[in-house]
Amino acid sequence: MASSVGNTFETPESGSAPQVPDGSARRGRVRGRRAAIMAVPAVAITAGLAIMTAEGALGVQFAISGMPFTVTATELNGTGFEQFGGLDNMAENSPNAGDTGGQVLIMTSAIKNATLTKLCQSVDLGGTNLLIKAGQGTKKVEATDLTTDSTELSGDASFNNIEIGNDASTLTKAGVKGPIGVFSQQADTVYIANLRQTNYATTAGVFKLPGLKMSFSSSGC
Repeated sequence: MASSVGNTFETPESGSAPQVPDGSARRGRVRGRRAAIMAVPAVAITAGLAIMTAEGALGVQFAISGMPFTVTATELNGTGFEQFGGLDNMAENSPNAGDTGGQVLIMTSAIKNATLTKLCQSVDLGGTNLLIKAGQGTKKVEATDLTTDSTELSGDASFNNIEIGNDASTLTKAGVKGPIGVFSQQADTVYIANLRQTNYATTAGVFKLPGLKMSFSSSGC
């Protein structure tokens, strides 16, 4: 959760590529993205294809907007933690797709029970930010069956009884199972100080937001 690893792919310097129809090239890009799931690092904490749930977890599948949002908290405490790689899909013909083919490579994290202190969430609407704050006082934000699909995460993290390298389809700590053959990790507990995430989707079975405040702002979280 506290670090991420980048991967660089190189193409041959010589030789010309054969001409292929546009549809074949598009399918090739999509297959490449699916293959890239295997390379998502488990040490960066973490749908939709990415939210694959089972055995009591919240079951949700939806098309993401393709607009990333920022989430921060001074502290996150969780019990029952899992994380694995996946793909989020935008709605067909989404104006936010760009050259991605409508897919975003993400890290899905699942936490069975979580509390967050001083939660802030913001989304850039094009010069104006929609700002959501909660848990700024003595009461903390509470969530059960929480999943987040992230492209970036930072903070100071610690885990208890962590397992790294599990097949995502065999996870047991949070009641969520990922795709078979995908690298993953799980732990009994997780703690992150100074949490900062870039997310594309969040779901929860229960989400309690004490002191909820929504506003527009010139700056985000």
